Amino acid sequence: MNPLTLLFLIALGAESLLRLWLASRQIAAADKTRGEVPEPFGGRFTAEDMTRAANYSKARLRLGCVSVILEFVLKLLLTLGGGIFAAQVLIARFALPGIWSDVAVIALVGVVVELVGLPFSIYRTFHIEARYGFNRTTPALYLLDLLKQTALAIVIGLPILAAVLALMRLAGPVWWLWAWLAWLAFSVLLSWAAPRFIAPLFNRFAPLENAELKERLNVLLDRCGFKAEGGLFVMNASLRSAHGNAYFTGIGRNKRIVFFDTLLAALSPPQLEAVLAHELGHFKLHHVRQRLLLSSVISLLGFILLAILLRQPYFYTAFHVQPSNAAALLLFFFVLPAFTYFLTPIASWWSRVHEFEADRFAARYADAEELAAALVNMYRDNASLLVPDPRYSAFYDSHPPALARIARLRALKI
Repeated sequence: MNPLTLLFLIALGAESLLRLWLASRQIAAADKTRGEVPEPFGGRFTAEDMTRAANYSKARLRLGCVSVILEFVLKLLLTLGGGIFAAQVLIARFALPGIWSDVAVIALVGVVVELVGLPFSIYRTFHIEARYGFNRTTPALYLLDLLKQTALAIVIGLPILAAVLALMRLAGPVWWLWAWLAWLAFSVLLSWAAPRFIAPLFNRFAPLENAELKERLNVLLDRCGFKAEGGLFVMNASLRSAHGNAYFTGIGRNKRIVFFDTLLAALSPPQLEAVLAHELGHFKLHHVRQRLLLSSVISLLGFILLAILLRQPYFYTAFHVQPSNAAALLLFFFVLPAFTYFLTPIASWWSRVHEFEADRFAARYADAEELAAALVNMYRDNASLLVPDPRYSAFYDSHPPALARIARLRALKI
């Protein structure tokens, strides 16, 4: 057996087993804390809230376990099972010119993967999210979103894919450098364009109209030395879901601060101010810049690794495919995650560090107790599991566990 084939089988099997084991631990944690309200949340959570959060978490985790098994089978079928090779043979019959044969092979495999995942998305939206009172998406809206996403993939995704494949074929030994630069330019352009041209295809973004709240938030922005050229916006998130959130988006004059309308309905003005202060902390502490820099470095390393593997015959023979740029790209994206998955805890830990730092920033410019109260409301309204399994949380959670986070905020208040 090809050594790379064996390594892939070991990595993929270990990844899948670890994901299932961690999910089982989280399910056990949900059962353990069902109906028991932790002391810091007394008066804010009821036993019914805890039971609902436990049941919601378990439903999502169980669906995730089925997804893990299906992903394992699908990756084996596409790689060692000959799925990519079959796509190559099928597309070869059409004798497409130049890079378009490679584009078609990748598009075909991508369509198959999306179709396999579609039933999970439908079940999650119309069964799990609906059962626990979160889903507000109608079948017609879901289908319309799906059509829009497909159109965007064709209009935006295919050209960048074609550009990368063209550079792989025509740019010589350093194609990876030109492809990386093209990818960076595309990413920057997309970050600039998304808030103004892409996001409005799916949601309505209206300027914040509550004069009192707007004044309060603008004062906070001035105190923090932050200028949102695009302004403060409210997104009609309630069109699809009852979940609440807020986020920054865009760059330059398209930079916006966006609140879900569901969040505005759930939190008081002081709580919204504290949430915004936390989000401002990410920007002012350069967390966004650090993540963009890390993402750029990782993508560069990825292109370099792909350029090395592209020239290795064993990379193709290990998975029984015909050597081609399309096969190399597809194998890279299906095989590499089985190895990089084990780095997930490092990324999660770094994200949690940033969350604690943003909380400290928020405590300097707003009321830490109001941020704690806002988080408690969001935990309750989003049916979040307050006491996750420690190993699951350490591996996956990008935000600190609720108990630890609230405790730190209340210590900052003192």
